[in-house]
Amino acid sequence: MNQPEQIVIAGAGPVGAVCALALKLGGLDPLVLEARPENAPVNDRRTLALSYGSRLLLERLGIWARIRDATPITHIHISHRGGLGRAFLSAQEEKLPALGYVLSYGELTQALMDMLRQAGVRMRFGVQVKQAEAQDDAAVLVLEGDSPETLHARLAVIADGGRGRDAPPAKWSRDYEQVAVVAEVKSELPHRNLAYERFTPNGPIALLPRGDGYALVWVNAPDEAARIAQLGDAEFLADLHRQFGNRQGRFRAVHARGQYPLKLDYRGTEAGPHVVRIGNASQTLHPVAGQGFNLGLRDAWELAESCLESAPEMIGSATQLARYAAGRRRDALPGIGFTDFLVRTFSTPNPVAHHLRGLSLMALQMLPPARHFVARRMLFGKNG
Repeated sequence: MNQPEQIVIAGAGPVGAVCALALKLGGLDPLVLEARPENAPVNDRRTLALSYGSRLLLERLGIWARIRDATPITHIHISHRGGLGRAFLSAQEEKLPALGYVLSYGELTQALMDMLRQAGVRMRFGVQVKQAEAQDDAAVLVLEGDSPETLHARLAVIADGGRGRDAPPAKWSRDYEQVAVVAEVKSELPHRNLAYERFTPNGPIALLPRGDGYALVWVNAPDEAARIAQLGDAEFLADLHRQFGNRQGRFRAVHARGQYPLKLDYRGTEAGPHVVRIGNASQTLHPVAGQGFNLGLRDAWELAESCLESAPEMIGSATQLARYAAGRRRDALPGIGFTDFLVRTFSTPNPVAHHLRGLSLMALQMLPPARHFVARRMLFGKNG
């Protein structure tokens, strides 16, 4: 067997890059494998909703100062269509400068890539992990690329977004039979750093302040999403106004439209040795409440902490990964359960659920401790 690497990370997206950078700055020497070519431009305009807790992680790694185009969210307005009841979350009430930030996936990825190079993290491009299998003393990684080969590592971190062919079956899976229509829109009124989460019988509508407009996530049943996708811009904006209401006036412009199906997949972290999955490779969530990406960043941070706190010979051991897995379950499972509850309870035409939505929102607004609890869980996970 060739001399094993200590830690190999498959995937240089934000989650894998955060893990690699935290390990490197802590004194370890991970190897990062990335399927993209080395000089491929990062033009991904997907929108990320970053919690304030995730901003703190990026600050500690020196990344946040490199982000130039992040729009703060200072208030969140939560409502449901066709009924009473609404709630407001406020950064001022939480004594924070912002509840979260809206930024480009591409900008964050590029900033992290630049920081990895500056920190001297070893990277190999044009290489994808086809299979990762735990053996007695190391993980065996089968690589695809210009020169197929096998690597051995004390710890293989799968952060490829679940693209690997050997992904284990989900422990908890649900097809929501919903499609998210995403776009960038501009409204008649300025956003004032206010985000909206509006529940409708077909699914939630989220408007996230970005630049001088909004990033839109509009969830619908597949047939309705297909119909919306065929609309011209004027019809699309008129339909959105009918569903969302008049809080931002008329919607004036739309561009960068896209769509993707929604599902829940939770693979979790096994307590076995040498192989661990983080980010979307571990769990894929519905976008309601914006928990998935932030959960993945906490995966990366806590795995790096676990490695840095372990003796070198214990990195990748069943003991270390069992301890890490237990901590992540305490964070991930409540967040996944909360997201799943919101989707199934707040996105249904059932009249009983309709009244329950209204009562829940009124209770949230009238009970500051409940509002504080929800906000802190959304911002910081289990440490809220």
